[in-house]
Amino acid sequence: MPLWKVYHPTGAFSTEDKQELAERITGIYAGVPIPKFYVVILFEEIDKGNCFVGGKPHNKFVRFKVDQIARTIPGAILREWWIRTLDAVVAPYVKERGYDWEISIDETPFDLWSLQGELPPPFESVAEKRWVAENQASPYTLQEKLPVNLMLTPGVTDRS
Repeated sequence: MPLWKVYHPTGAFSTEDKQELAERITGIYAGVPIPKFYVVILFEEIDKGNCFVGGKPHNKFVRFKVDQIARTIPGAILREWWIRTLDAVVAPYVKERGYDWEISIDETPFDLWSLQGELPPPFESVAEKRWVAENQASPYTLQEKLPVNLMLTPGVTDRS
């Protein structure tokens, strides 16, 4: 799951803004693809006088704190690409409105997470593909934990 916590000044985003931003964020992750229901976004308003940057009040600051569990990003180049991609997603709601902003991402272990009591299926598994299609968590079998394109015969190169 990615869990986004958006700390923002009171009134910075309308209900429509929040809906649009949530759809944009979800769309980025759906392109991976991961199930859309993995993406959770919480908007938390910060009253004037309750945000400080560098020890000084800052009433035009938005903080995006992201916890990513469903995937980890390997290597510096992909990490830079990902953070720049996320910056581009939020820019219309912050940069273009004169806010300062910050994004940070924490990646936590995949095996310390569950949804509706189900452990998430492995990446590219039959069960994960089903979860993407159904957009919900559901029980799965050991067989469904296998990759969609599993090849167990050594030397076989034809996947058709």
